Parts: sequence; C-alpha cells; structure tokens
Amino acid sequence: MQLAVQDSEIWRAFDLDAATTGTIALATGVVALLVVLLRPPWRLARNVMTIVHEAGHAAVAVLAGRRLQGIRLHSDTSGVTVSRGKPEGPGMVLTTLAGYPAPALLGLAFAGLVSGENLSAVLGIAAVLLLGVLVMVRNAYGVFAVLVSAAVLGAIAWLAGPGVQAAFVYLMTWFLLIGSVRPVFELQAKRRRGAARDSDADQLARLTGLPAAIWLLVLGVLTITCLVAGGMLLVEPAVPGPL
Repeated sequence: MQLAVQDSEIWRAFDLDAATTGTIALATGVVALLVVLLRPPWRLARNVMTIVHEAGHAAVAVLAGRRLQGIRLHSDTSGVTVSRGKPEGPGMVLTTLAGYPAPALLGLAFAGLVSGENLSAVLGIAAVLLLGVLVMVRNAYGVFAVLVSAAVLGAIAWLAGPGVQAAFVYLMTWFLLIGSVRPVFELQAKRRRGAARDSDADQLARLTGLPAAIWLLVLGVLTITCLVAGGMLLVEPAVPGPL
C-alpha cells in the first residue's frame, strides 16, 4: 500500500515535502500559542494585531464609501482609524465591526493560501498591507511600528532560506488566527471592570440598538470560527492520508 501523498502535497516553490511542512505547521502553532498566552511576547507582538485591526477598519471604510482620514497606532498597542461620512447606517456599522475580525479573516485567507502552496503570496500580501497602512499612518510611533514590521518581513523575504520563510509564514498565520481571539476576551474583561466603554462593541451597540454583549459574542464566534477553520487548513500536511 502507498500513502496518498501526491505532487500537490510537495511545496515545490519552497522545496519542502509534506513531512517537513507538517512538522513546521505543528511547531509554529505551538510557538504562536505561547506568544499569545505569555504576557511579555504578547505585549510586543500585539502591535502587529493592532496594525491589522486598524487596517480592517480602514479597508472597510473605503469600501463603504467613507473618506479615510488616517490611522494612529499607539505605544500601548491601542489604535484609532478616522474616516468621514454618515455617522450612522450600514457603512458605519460595517466599518466599526471590521476591526476585531480583521486579523482572524486575514489569518484564514493566509491559511487558504498556505494550503494551496502559495506561501510567496502570503509574503506579498503582507507587504502590500504594511505599505497601505504606512501611507495612512499619522503619528510617529505608528510609522515606527509599521517600519519595524516591514523590516522583519523584508529580511525574511530577501535573506532567509526556504525553510525559514515557510516557518515564518506559518508562524505569522497561526499568530493572526490565535491572536485574534485574545483581544475579544481582553475587551470583555475591561468592560466587566467598567472600562473601555467607547470600544467597538459599545459603538456598535449605539449604532444598532443591540447590546454590546451581543456584539462581543458575534466577535468571539467570528474569531474562533476562523481559528478552527484556518487551523484545520494549516495542520492538514501533518495529518496522514488514507492508506
């Protein structure tokens, strides 16, 4: 009998076979989980989550026909995206809703590309995303945070070998998927203490009349669903095929 490992499971562009990618998938998943769970690395890596969060607001604002004014990223890992347009209506609701699910949806998209053997596309999309945010950032720390992220991405893309590039793509994708869940629970904890009353969930409550708790539930379901679906795509190379 022969394992059902076909040519489609060979990562030709990166010269990696299915066994190697399976090991990378599992190892980087564990590393990403530790980064999200442990406070010191999370405090630093959360800047990346904020960049994607605000990019989500910005992208949907533009798609909804709003006028994007700029993005600000702060050293406490908070951020704000300013756009002009109608202060209510579907466009404003979608713009407000887009932030928290953005890392999860991007991670799911990356997982799909990884599953389809398009690791190079992940690096390219990440570079375009950072360039777009850099153009719209309106404060010094924001520029610094984006440039540092771009420098790391550039170093991996231009200097690292195929194995390191593959591991980086997996780690970045896992981090977006796993890391998207923690901010939703952090927000709920802050609201329970009476803080963060102008959060995205509270703004959605004012815009729609639905309680902020409902919107927190929606955000939690969205991020966890993306994590499960994306995780299944990422660990697929590590799961043996039928005999």
